[in-house]
Amino acid sequence: MHTGRNDKNMKLIKNFTSIIFFTFLLSCTNYQTSKLNKKMEKKYFSSKGFALIYEERYVKEGLINRRLKNDEIKVMHSFLKKNTPIKIINPENNKFVETKIFSKSAYPKIFNIVITKRIANELELNLEDPYIEILEIKKNKTFIAKESNIFDEEKKVAEKAPVDEIKVNVISQDESTIEKNLLPKTYNFTIVVSDFYYLVSANNLKQYLQKETQIDNFLVLKINKNKYRLSIGPFKNFSALKSTYISLNNLGFEDLNIYRE
Repeated sequence: MHTGRNDKNMKLIKNFTSIIFFTFLLSCTNYQTSKLNKKMEKKYFSSKGFALIYEERYVKEGLINRRLKNDEIKVMHSFLKKNTPIKIINPENNKFVETKIFSKSAYPKIFNIVITKRIANELELNLEDPYIEILEIKKNKTFIAKESNIFDEEKKVAEKAPVDEIKVNVISQDESTIEKNLLPKTYNFTIVVSDFYYLVSANNLKQYLQKETQIDNFLVLKINKNKYRLSIGPFKNFSALKSTYISLNNLGFEDLNIYRE
């Protein structure tokens, strides 16, 4: 008499058990996923290359599509989001500025960023070779936009130091050494095209680019056992590498890094 009812109860129990089991699996899966996501760390942007120092005429000429005020600490980037905190460093003197991306903007790919003249002055950039390094700052750190450099304390010490002591330090140096230190530093610049796992791949692209660009100073360098770097250079200054960089851009190579030695 109760067989049908018992069968229904058994089916309900089985279904309920299945639901609980499925819910348990789902919760475990969600937990595992969130746990894995926590382990995945964001890659923070870093790059070395040249800055485009803002001028109003660049907007009129269509070189860039956004305006800046040159007396402000503001920068524009081609793909970093607005308000992304960054540090801009002048490797020549280690001076740096910390700020946030003011806006995205289109500009020639040979440049890594657009900065105002005020930033260029703060960093004491060489206007002929405005070579800089950009580092994205972790957002979980307390961030205040500021102009900074590591020489402030040294300047204070120098100002307070006795005049006689400074004179002794200068006199103790050889005259030829002093003259050599006063000469501007010279650097070589290299454009990195790409890194490869296989040497044959790097050499194949090297041959192709030599043919297409009619440029001979491509170089394949072994970085380690499984890494071969194709680069071109050296160039003495920004003007010298500009046409080569544009040629590579026209062949589809974008966001090329420029290294200084």
